[in-house]
Amino acid sequence: MGRLTDLLQLAHERGQELGLPYAGALTPREAFEVWQLAPGARLVDVRTRAEWDWVGRIPGAIEIEWMGYPDSRPNSHFLAQLKQQTDREALLLFICRSGARSHHAAALATQAMQRECYNVLEGFEGDVDASGQRGRLGGWRHAGLPWRS
Repeated sequence: MGRLTDLLQLAHERGQELGLPYAGALTPREAFEVWQLAPGARLVDVRTRAEWDWVGRIPGAIEIEWMGYPDSRPNSHFLAQLKQQTDREALLLFICRSGARSHHAAALATQAMQRECYNVLEGFEGDVDASGQRGRLGGWRHAGLPWRS
């Protein structure tokens, strides 16, 4: 359990430095390791159905849209779906395309459900590079972590 404790401590420290309203933030590699090590931990992918279908999915992740596509309206059932699909004691790791929507999801889940929630920095696709493309600078996919099209 030493490695898990170290990773969560790092995430907590990062969260405090960034002033985050939830337990902490992890890089994609750290998040994958925590997901593997923490009993009952769940990775919650909050991208849209279109992103899962067109960009790729993370095997074993819980998929709950934060915003709908193509209307970009907030999912008013997000919390209910999250409560239904996760165990009350589960450590939750939130991921989206770049880390923005997952930041908001982690904050809401922490506030509403009193859960230990973490954001996955860089998200699934990472940051935009100099030519405006994602998938080359950071992110889950770029880190070589499990995903499928």
